Amino acid sequence: MAEDVKPTRKNLMAIEDRIELSERGHDTLEQKRDGLIMEFMDILDQAQDVREDLNANYDVAQRKLNMARAMEGDVAVRGAAAALKEHPEITTQSKNIMGVVVPQIESSKVRKSLDERGYGLLGSSARIDEAADAYEELLETIILAAEVETAMKKMLKEIETTKRRVNALEFKLLPDLYENQEYIEQKLEEQEREEIFRMKKIKAKKEEAEKAEREADHEGRYIGLGHTGHQRPEDLRQHRVGALRGVMIVQRCRIALRAFCGFLVHPRKHGRDVVTPRHRRLRL
Repeated sequence: MAEDVKPTRKNLMAIEDRIELSERGHDTLEQKRDGLIMEFMDILDQAQDVREDLNANYDVAQRKLNMARAMEGDVAVRGAAAALKEHPEITTQSKNIMGVVVPQIESSKVRKSLDERGYGLLGSSARIDEAADAYEELLETIILAAEVETAMKKMLKEIETTKRRVNALEFKLLPDLYENQEYIEQKLEEQEREEIFRMKKIKAKKEEAEKAEREADHEGRYIGLGHTGHQRPEDLRQHRVGALRGVMIVQRCRIALRAFCGFLVHPRKHGRDVVTPRHRRLRL
């Protein structure tokens, strides 16, 4: 299930690799299935033809055997069959069809001449020879039918197995991988949005702290001049103008005091001849 997967980028990369591998495997299995179906159809057509030939040859051989038994008798027919010295030989090989190993049957010594059958010309008749020829042809058809039927069964079994694998990939594995991929991508996007929101909040708090610090420094300067942080800018400007006026008045008073003291020390410069004791006391 998607909830059992940890939403990490490593798992996302691993799932993407599995999806890519599964898609390639799915395509390959589909191609194999289609190729097996085409080969199976060819073998099926061949099997149908062989089965028809087998039925026809069996009917002919059975009819000729019945004719020989009716004309020559069961004893003559059984004696001709028992006189056979060399039996047919069958060898099997294998061939590969779209990854499926099927048997390939080869036979030898199935068809024989009159000399190879073991019975003499005087002890048999044409009816027995015709029956022997019919059964030899029937045996060749049976061998070919066995090869074709076995190959068809193996091909059909492999087709069913391949179809189950394709369906498992298409309807089970790939949908689960797509679901896990979508789940991880959604979780990662959600984490990214949360991280962006968190960074914005941190930035906003930092800006507010810097702004509050600047305001505190600005207010501290005015507090050093005797102001409080609750005064309005107009009051601060008026207070500054009053302070400047007070400084100018103090400076003027100092200038006037210096001038007055100089008058007491040097009265001639100011149109007086003597300095009275009163003036000295004022100087002091």
